Amino acid sequence: MSHRVKPTGPRLASILFVIAAFLAVAVRPSFQAAGAQTKSSVIVGATIIDGSGRPGFRASVRIQGDRIAAIGRLKPKPGEEVIDASGMVLAPGFIDIHNHSTAGLLSAPSAATQVSQGITTLAVGADGESPWPLADFFRNLAKRQVAINVLAFVGHATVRERVMGKDWNRAASQTEIAEMAKLVEQGMNQGAAGLSTGLEYDVGLKSTTEEVIDLARVAAKHGGIYMSHVRDEADQVMIAFEEAIRIGREARIPVQISHIKVGTVSVWGQAGKAVAMIDAARGSGVDVTADCYPYDAWHSTITVLIPSRRHDDPVAVKRGLDDVGGAANILITDCAAHRDFEGKTLQEVAKQKGITDVEAYMLIVRDKGAGIVCRSMIEADIKTFYQQPWVMVASDGGIGAHHPRGAGTFPKVLGRFAREQHWFSIEEAVRKMTSMPAARLGLKDRGLIRAGMKADLVIFDPKRIIDRSTFKEPELISEGVSRVFVNGEVVWINGKTTGRFPGAMIRRM
Repeated sequence: MSHRVKPTGPRLASILFVIAAFLAVAVRPSFQAAGAQTKSSVIVGATIIDGSGRPGFRASVRIQGDRIAAIGRLKPKPGEEVIDASGMVLAPGFIDIHNHSTAGLLSAPSAATQVSQGITTLAVGADGESPWPLADFFRNLAKRQVAINVLAFVGHATVRERVMGKDWNRAASQTEIAEMAKLVEQGMNQGAAGLSTGLEYDVGLKSTTEEVIDLARVAAKHGGIYMSHVRDEADQVMIAFEEAIRIGREARIPVQISHIKVGTVSVWGQAGKAVAMIDAARGSGVDVTADCYPYDAWHSTITVLIPSRRHDDPVAVKRGLDDVGGAANILITDCAAHRDFEGKTLQEVAKQKGITDVEAYMLIVRDKGAGIVCRSMIEADIKTFYQQPWVMVASDGGIGAHHPRGAGTFPKVLGRFAREQHWFSIEEAVRKMTSMPAARLGLKDRGLIRAGMKADLVIFDPKRIIDRSTFKEPELISEGVSRVFVNGEVVWINGKTTGRFPGAMIRRM
C-alpha cells in the first residue's frame, strides 16, 4: 500500500505558488470576458437637460452596466445598442422625496403609475408613518424585487405608537421620549433618510415641540433630515412653519417642509408671507427647503378638517367646512361604511341623505371616517411656492393613490407649469425633480447626468409631456415619457412597463 506524504515547508510553498500562478492565468480571461459582455448602449440625438439647471445641450450618452459611462460626441461601438432620441429630452430620473407606495410596491412592483412619470427613485415613510422595522421592509422589498429605487424615513407616529400604544392622545413623558429616541436610532442605523412627522394627524397632534426636537437630534447625529407635515396647514399655518424652523434650529438638522401650502380661505394669498419667513430663516443659517405638488386639492382623512378634533360640535364642524370653501369642495374617495358615498362630494352626500352638510360630516366620522380629496388652495399660492429656488417637486402620491398626483405630478409640472404657463424654464423644472431632491437625500450618485453616476434616466418629448390623471380617474397614465432607465435597465418603454425589476434599496449610511 502506497502512502502519500503531505507536503510541508518550502515544498508546500512551491506547490501553492505554482497553483496560484496557474489559476491567475486560467481565471483572468474569464473575468475579462465578463467585463466585455457588460451591456452597453448609447443614446443619440437628444437634448440633455442634466439636472443642474444649466441650459440644455446636444450630446450622446453611453450607458454601460448600471452607470453612465460617457457623455459627448460618441461613436457607437460594434454591436452596441443605439437609441435614437431625436427631438426628445434626456434627463436624470426624477426623485420623489415624498411618496406613499409602501404597500403598493409589494402589490404592483412594476410601479407603472410611477415610472410612467419618469420617477426612478422614491422615498416612503412620510407624514410620520413608516414601515417598521426598516430592515425587514428593505429585506422583503429586495426579495420581492421592484422596478424603482426606494428610500425610507423613520415615522414619528410609528415610533410614538410603539412606545405609547393607544395612549397617544397626550404629551409623552421623558421616559417615553427616551424610548422613542432608541427606536429612531434603530431606524437610522438601518438606513433611514431621516425623521418624518405628521403633526396634524391624531397620533402626532399632542406631541410637544420639545419631543420632536429630541428625536430630530438623533436623526441629525446620523446625517439625516427632518421632513414634516407641519402641525397646521390651515388658519395656523404660519405658526406651524415657525415650529418647523425652530425644530431645525434647535436640533441642528436640515428641514424639509412637506407639500407646502396655505390651505384655508383665511390664509389664501399669503404664500408670500410664508416665503418671507422661510427666506429669513435660511438667511439666519437654518437649512430649510420644501416640496410642493401641482394640484389645488389635498388628499387625507376627513378628520383633519376639524383642527380642534371636536367632531361632535356643530359650530366647530361648520367652521371647518367653511374654512375650505364649503362641503362642495370635499370629495369622498374611500368610505368603508358607506361605499355609496364614494365619488360624491360631502354636499352631495348631505342631499342624498336629506340632512345638513354638518350632519353628513358627523355621520361619516361616527362611522369610522373616510378618505377625502379637498379642494382648498388657489393657483396663485401654488405658483408663488413653486417659483422659489428652494422648493422642489414631490407627489405626496404613489401607487394606487386616490388623487391625480399619484400618476400625474411630474408630467404636469413639465407640461403645464413649465411649457404652457412659463412659471419657470424646463431646466429649472428638471432641477427641482432631480439634483435638488438628490442633494436633500444625500444621494451622491443620482440626480445628475454625469459620467460615473447611476444610469437612472428618462427620455421624454418636451412638446407632448402632460398629465392625464383626474379626480375621477386618478390612475390614468401620463403622456410623453418615452423611455425610463433604472440602474441602466429599461423599465418603461412606449407606454408599457418592461417587467424588469432593477430597483435598489437605498440606505443612508
